[in-house]
This record gives sequence, structure tokens and C-alpha cells, in this order.
Amino acid sequence: MASALIISNLTQEWLESLRQWHLEYFFIPTTVITVATLLANPVLVSCIFLSRALRQETRYLLVANTLTADILYLILNMATIICNAVRVPIPWLVCELVTAITVTTYCCAILTVTLMVVDTYVAVRWPLRYHDVLPPARTHRILVGVWVLAALYPFTLLIMMEMEKGNPHEVAFCLALISLGFFQVNNLKGVHIYFFVAALICALLIFVCYIQLYMVTRTHGIWHSRFSRARVTLLAHGVLLLLYFAPGFVFTLELFLFQEKAISQDVRVWISTVNMSVFMLLPRAFAPYLYGLRYREISKTLMQLLHPHQRLGQTTVS
Repeated sequence: MASALIISNLTQEWLESLRQWHLEYFFIPTTVITVATLLANPVLVSCIFLSRALRQETRYLLVANTLTADILYLILNMATIICNAVRVPIPWLVCELVTAITVTTYCCAILTVTLMVVDTYVAVRWPLRYHDVLPPARTHRILVGVWVLAALYPFTLLIMMEMEKGNPHEVAFCLALISLGFFQVNNLKGVHIYFFVAALICALLIFVCYIQLYMVTRTHGIWHSRFSRARVTLLAHGVLLLLYFAPGFVFTLELFLFQEKAISQDVRVWISTVNMSVFMLLPRAFAPYLYGLRYREISKTLMQLLHPHQRLGQTTVS
């Protein structure tokens, strides 16, 4: 009963801060970014799986997995924001489940973009053995393992939260920060440490792989030109990786500051709203367009799907 009362007070205070600062207007950029991304992601995923050549390549399977995780994340995030905006009471178990799945999809995207960098390093470092090391069947098993690893911790927390007595039957406002933060304060200290360490390990692995890639390829002449394809690709992927990782570190900071007396409620609400409504969506908005424009095979397959008659005409002439 005490837990239910505390959660009810937390959500009520959060709603009052949202109304006071009119933060519901962040619903507009959230909707625009989500719609733009959901229009592009399924098209690219379809291109990869409809092309026999693309779905046999590890790098494109990793791209498809990242985009799929982003699709699920955006759908759950948008559904949660809509329910919160119209003040629909949400069963506590449903809120916990949505939180666990949302965290899983976010972690899966982070793990997959990390594997994309590792895959590039392996392909450059051992080009002759690459296809033997990472055949499609092994890549499929790795991706299943990624999803299991991403789901392990959040669903463990879900089970532990559900075993708690006195949880509310319904909540007026469902937010991952409140669910995880409340559990961290009352039961398991250091939830934020797990997310921070996991993200830090992935970031360090990416950094090491990029350093090794530069060391391997620095004598090949691909870095000499200021606007070489290698430099532009590295810059684009670096920005995208930063956009993926930065909101995760901000969320970890939010968990750390949860219910800190020195931090005002309004500051926490502002940080959480901007991070959830904008920062966490930016990498998902840029990813499909980056992959669609930078990967020539995906662009070519997309053009063939959009202009099948042109492809047929070219085949007839040849």
C-alpha cells in the first residue's frame, strides 16, 4: 500500500511539472520524428530481406536488426507518450512490461551498432577469412544472442518488481525513469551502474576497433584526401554512434539523480522530457537515411524496388 501511494505521488508531481512548463508540446517533435522514421525503416528492412544477396551479408543483417529494434522502440515510445498525453490509466504490470521491452530494444540497438563496428574491423583485418568467421548462419545465432542479452537484465528487474507487494493496480503516467528509479531507491541499489558500465564497455570497444582500423589502413592512402569516402563515412558513423550513446548516458544520469533532494523536480522533468522526446529519437531518425544513402547496395536495391519497370527495360535492352 505504501509503494502504491509513493508511486501515485511521484506520477502526480510529474504531471504537475509537465503542465506547469507546458512540456506536452514536445509531443509535436516526437510525432514528426517518429513518423519520418517509421516511414523509412520498414522500407529498408524489406529491401534487405527481399534481396538474397543482402540477407547473406553480415553487415546488412546487423543493419536490419538495428532498424528493427528502432521500429519496436519507436512504436512503444509513441504509444506510451500518447497514453500519457490523454491521461489513460495504465495497469502497473503493463507499464512494467512496456518499460522492460523498451529498455530491451534500446539496449539491442546499442549492442548491434557496436557489433557493426566490430564486423567492419574483422572484415578489414582478416578479409580472406571473414566469410568463414561470420557466415550468415552464425550471424543469425549472434543476433539471437544479442536479443537475449539485451532482454536479460530488464526482464529480471521486471520479475523482481512484480514480486514486490503493495504495487499499484494502475498508474496515471507510465515512465521508464519512474519505474526503474522507484525500484532502485526501494530495492536494488545501483541499477544505473549496470547501464553505465554496459554502455561504457561498448563505447570503449568501438573506440579500440576504430583505432585498430586506422592503424591497419593508414598506409593504404584512403585517409590522404580531406573529403575521402573513408573520412566522410567515419565522420557520419561517429556522429550516429554519439547520438545513440549520449541519450543512454543521460538516462543513466537521470537514474542516479532520481529523488536526489538537491535536484529540483522541474529539472528532472525537463531533462527526462527532452531526452525521451528528442535526443533518444534523433539517432533513429538519422539511421535509415544514413544507411540508405551510404550503403550503395541498399540504395540500388531500393531503386530496383521503386522502379521495377526501369529494371525490366534495362534487362530487355541488354
